[in-house]
Amino acid sequence: SVCELLLANSSHVRNVPGRKTDVNDATWIADLLAHGLIRPSFVPPTPILELRDLTRTRKQLVREIAQHTLRIQKVLEDANLKITGLISDLLGLSGRAILEALAAGEQDPERLVDLTRGRLKAKRSTLIEGLRGQATSHHRFLIRLHLRQIDALKHAVGEIETRLGELLVPFQWATRLLVTMPGVSDIVAQVIVSEIGVDVHRFPTAGHLVSWAGLCPHLDESAGKRRSTRTRHGAPWLETVLVQAAWAC
Repeated sequence: SVCELLLANSSHVRNVPGRKTDVNDATWIADLLAHGLIRPSFVPPTPILELRDLTRTRKQLVREIAQHTLRIQKVLEDANLKITGLISDLLGLSGRAILEALAAGEQDPERLVDLTRGRLKAKRSTLIEGLRGQATSHHRFLIRLHLRQIDALKHAVGEIETRLGELLVPFQWATRLLVTMPGVSDIVAQVIVSEIGVDVHRFPTAGHLVSWAGLCPHLDESAGKRRSTRTRHGAPWLETVLVQAAWAC
């Protein structure tokens, strides 16, 4: 015989406080199931789960790149090198060239400025003044360390992008349709597919999907007074990209 396995939300099958034992919990859950009171949680198929793992890992790695970039900025400030606000992208061509030269021991501000490429946010003289700091061997070590970590993380992100491209082939029709919507980029479309899947029939209405994503305001009103409109806890990985898409419109 085949036994159907249901994955239930623990907050939906909670027993009376103070009576929690394995036996009591099992009895309580069995009673809820017998009366049809357990609503099974959604378990995506394996291809969608694999996509979800990759998109979530990619986001975590991108966050780590941003954290290492902030640490480099802190090292520069500690060395009295004021270039963060003078170069638009610290990890761009100009910023990276300056960082690598600093890590290699270059201290001359004019030589460092000569490494820049393209148009700068600040005048050359201002940038030279910002580079009149004192990077010690300790600072150079930290810069090299963080740059290596950033390179490794970017390489990992590239591998994930390649793998995502392979796994998304069967779902290209869905991503192509999603990117036609205002504010939805390729990355947002990939996350939507990985978090929701391509079968939306499990949501009876669009409102159910909005509520599941955690984007439906909670209306706490009593005696004509609105006490709270805070959104409920939903799907944070999906909620983030949908908010980004809304702001991009």
